Amino acid sequence: MAYTLVFGAAFAIGLFLIFLDFDRTRAAADPTEIEERLKGYGEIDATTLDKIELDKPFQERVLRPGLERLGRLLSDRTPEKARLAMAAKLSLAGRPGGLSVAGFTALRDVMAAFGVPLGAGVGIFAHHDLPGALIGAVVGALLGYYGPIFWLSSAAGRRRKQIQKALPDAMDLLTISAEAGQSFDAAVQNVVEKFHNALTDELAIVIREVQLGRPRLDALEDMGRRSGVEDVNNFVQAVVQSEQMGVGISKILRIQAAELRRRRRQRAQEQAAQASLKMMLPMVGCIFPTLWIILLGPAVLVVLKARG
Repeated sequence: MAYTLVFGAAFAIGLFLIFLDFDRTRAAADPTEIEERLKGYGEIDATTLDKIELDKPFQERVLRPGLERLGRLLSDRTPEKARLAMAAKLSLAGRPGGLSVAGFTALRDVMAAFGVPLGAGVGIFAHHDLPGALIGAVVGALLGYYGPIFWLSSAAGRRRKQIQKALPDAMDLLTISAEAGQSFDAAVQNVVEKFHNALTDELAIVIREVQLGRPRLDALEDMGRRSGVEDVNNFVQAVVQSEQMGVGISKILRIQAAELRRRRRQRAQEQAAQASLKMMLPMVGCIFPTLWIILLGPAVLVVLKARG
């Protein structure tokens, strides 16, 4: 028994010394060995903040920060009501180019400033006098000032149409996901992963806000106001009422999906009924003059020849 204990202790001490020697050998290894192993996975370049900044496009490094600084100086003199209205328009348009209220204000004023000499040059080239230059400068300033506003309004209108068009399909997928047993948040996540359009961009914003701790109903109501689409606002209000009254979300979604399908059919029928009226302008302006020339042209030539 004594020999057994001594042999076991010697074996344990020897095993401990072997592992200790392995650890010392690893610690005493060449430090470049790790670097050599890492090179097998590719070169790893050191990245600095200056390099990250220089890798950005020119507009991200220079143009946009300059517009933002100029816009902050100009927006301080803009009334609060006008700034809120501009922020609402930018939200409706989906903030094209990542523009803020200050950036869009600076862009509008810079375009108006560039329009003055450009319009004056066109006026001088066309009329070769001072009144023509003044008129051209005024027109250039007006175009430069109201051009970005018109562009923003057009972008907002296009985005509303995209949301309106994508809503029924998204509502069908929401209904199917909810009836399959998924929660409302999971159903919205499915819609965001399935489609890529203006509506899913708004839903993705809602998901991020909820993940950051904002109440879901508040995020949905903000989306309804931000989208500017009546059907989206009705959908949001229906979801809010279902949460407050305890009604099953799948039933509400199915009713909303059927209603959206009915409204889309009505809009298609209205557009089809208006097609004949809209075709009158190209017919009267383009087709009828050609027919008159073909039919009456020979008679006019005969009359002119008889008089000659």
